[in-house]
Amino acid sequence: MDRNSVKLKQSHWQFWIQGEKILENEMNYYRFSRREWRRFHRDGLPHLTQAELDQAKAFNDRISMDDVKDIYSPLRHLIQMYYQQYQERRRERADFLQVPFQPAPFIIGIAGSVAVGKTTTARLLEILLTRAYPDKKVQNITTDGFLYSNAELKRRHLMERKGFPESYDMQRLITFLTQIKNNLGPVAAPRYSHQIYDVLPNEYDMVSTPDILIVEGINVLQLPTNQRIYISDFFDFSVYVDAEPDVVEGWYLERFWALLDKAKHDPKNYYYPYAIGDHQTAQNMARRVWATNDLPNLVDYILPTRNRADVILHKTKHHRIDEIYLRKF
Repeated sequence: MDRNSVKLKQSHWQFWIQGEKILENEMNYYRFSRREWRRFHRDGLPHLTQAELDQAKAFNDRISMDDVKDIYSPLRHLIQMYYQQYQERRRERADFLQVPFQPAPFIIGIAGSVAVGKTTTARLLEILLTRAYPDKKVQNITTDGFLYSNAELKRRHLMERKGFPESYDMQRLITFLTQIKNNLGPVAAPRYSHQIYDVLPNEYDMVSTPDILIVEGINVLQLPTNQRIYISDFFDFSVYVDAEPDVVEGWYLERFWALLDKAKHDPKNYYYPYAIGDHQTAQNMARRVWATNDLPNLVDYILPTRNRADVILHKTKHHRIDEIYLRKF
């Protein structure tokens, strides 16, 4: 890594420390240790097999049955409370307007840095809520598919800014969520492949009148300046998965090496040239991308959205959640 990259990393680290102090000084969150939070566990947690837990775990992530009991069982119960209140408010509004009650999806946003474990959180909540509401339809999508294609990013000279707010087709995402919230389904969500590092042409996940929709992505709590409606306007509950940047960088590099190991026998894989090439060159490239792209994106655009979340799950090494913040108001 060159000297400028190191300076950039250090400056963003200082910004992060300031952000941590801002969070600690905020009065609108209850703060719980893991031990305190697990006291909110309720009996009746649906049984999960290890195979189901492994299926929920994202690539190169870590999660345990203790995490399910200590962290996600209370979180699921809290979401159920919000969901019931949401349904009650919609019925009361229909009564006020003297119109028939029309169900609308309850939408959960999951935000946080790259490589922090958002996908695991989203998948696990999908499983737990499906078990809690066997008669409801629960679906899960990622905003990765709403990135502009690589060809379009190159045309706009944004390839080096991939992942930053301007690299997403925000209008398309907002239109998608508007259609979902108004039950205009089925609605197509474009798919993204980390193997080819691009949006998959003409491939979609169909979202059809869900009762609960989980939307996961680094940008879901951001406030783009050129939109009249924000993504977070559609959310009824939100979670931010948090960790210090040096810890996230370690996970990012671990995932990078795991991706290379997976790609070394697949010439069509985006990472194949790095997998069969010089490992020191690959490592330097990964560290450079983190320092010049992912870290600035985290500090400048992702981290500032943290205090918009209803719940913050703070992680330490080995993806262990040690603190939970619950928004007061």
